Amino acid sequence: MTMALLQTSGLTAHYGDAQALFGIDFDLSQGELVAIIGANGAGKSTFLKSLTGLVKSQPEQIHFDGQPIGGLAPGDIVRRGLALVPEGRRLFPSLSVEENLQMGAFARRAGPWSLPRLYKLFPILNEKRKLPGTSLSVGSSRWSRSAAR
Repeated sequence: MTMALLQTSGLTAHYGDAQALFGIDFDLSQGELVAIIGANGAGKSTFLKSLTGLVKSQPEQIHFDGQPIGGLAPGDIVRRGLALVPEGRRLFPSLSVEENLQMGAFARRAGPWSLPRLYKLFPILNEKRKLPGTSLSVGSSRWSRSAAR
């Protein structure tokens, strides 16, 4: 039996007096891919925010890589290798494209990603690296062609 990479046991979450999650049990193994689907207001975002420390939980309710992470600060969870990338354009408008990319490496975890590798995968980023981050167009066909290679 393999140990789950990410596990919740009886996970609950509250916003003040309102309970948003009711005893969620979840297991994710190394290499496994899952989708979390549901209606608006079903708790999908609250679940993800709980995993990453943005919504507080009890230590024993969330384990990552065999260690309890419930109740840890979001920065401590990121340093362990678990992060949430929210939808939308949450860029730092005063920073360049390259500086925004460097913010993603702030935790300085070991891994295969580097600016040269990103620039090879997405050449448009290299072309626009010195421009303001807000100059990027998410719907650009050039992004799609680059990502498809």
